[in-house]
Amino acid sequence: MNLRALQAFNAVLATGSVSGAARHMNLSQPAVSRQIALLEAELNLTLFKRERRRLALTEQGQAFARESRRILASLQEIPRIADEIRQGRLQRLRIVTMPRTAMSIVAPAVARFSRQAPGVEISLDMRGHRDMEAWINGREYDLGFGNVPISHRAAVGTPLARAALELVVPAAHALSGEARVPLEALTGETLVNQFPGMLLRNQVDALLETRQVKVAREVLTNSSQMQQHLVANGAGVAIIDRLSTLTMGPDQLVSVPLEPTQWVVFGTIQHRETEPDPILGSLIAALRAQVERHARAGSIELV
Repeated sequence: MNLRALQAFNAVLATGSVSGAARHMNLSQPAVSRQIALLEAELNLTLFKRERRRLALTEQGQAFARESRRILASLQEIPRIADEIRQGRLQRLRIVTMPRTAMSIVAPAVARFSRQAPGVEISLDMRGHRDMEAWINGREYDLGFGNVPISHRAAVGTPLARAALELVVPAAHALSGEARVPLEALTGETLVNQFPGMLLRNQVDALLETRQVKVAREVLTNSSQMQQHLVANGAGVAIIDRLSTLTMGPDQLVSVPLEPTQWVVFGTIQHRETEPDPILGSLIAALRAQVERHARAGSIELV
């Protein structure tokens, strides 16, 4: 990729115009425009459109902008990384987790690992499941944590645990004291759900279809954490795996087993060509230990 063109793209984003980008880069406006055109041609994407004599990002441009900022930020780290390698000061570990289990499993495990390995520099990122293919192909991370198995040919998913999808209700809800709740009990309820196409939404839809259950209405969000807070504040009920709801106390939410039981599996994700590394092994052990702390038959089980 043409680095200068990428810098021109980000300069336009930062300044809001080609003229501002030209001043920032000490180039002429036509030179910046040429760099943007080269980038669009190389990527086969349309990044900008003209609206009222101003440039505006297209939908493709918005998606690429998120990645381009991260790419340039990583490039700026190269001199420091090279210095660390020369001096042998630090090892680096890049971790990515799906947001769903970030707070309940990955954050505590990484914190424990960090205390045990003070010589390791750690970066922890949250990425949606739909971004999985891009970061696997780019080998952007050393280890991922999320739903497995992974169908991508370059990835290896190793199961650590399975968790049941359960009904999440406010502590004072009429169903909070039940030992098990049949799916049919959700008929007429307001379901706090994720947007169509998201992984948890697909899992919930598949579960509801087993009994042809139709809820009264939905409140939609893009985050399982937001789902939980919406439920805690009385917006409705939700279906979320037990592993992802551990950070909410029983005074806020109650998680009730559903009938039938639907399991989802979580584990580590690595590029197929990743070499064995004792540092990675220690982190995986910390993740397994965090899951084991909360294991409960029929709800969260090690595999």
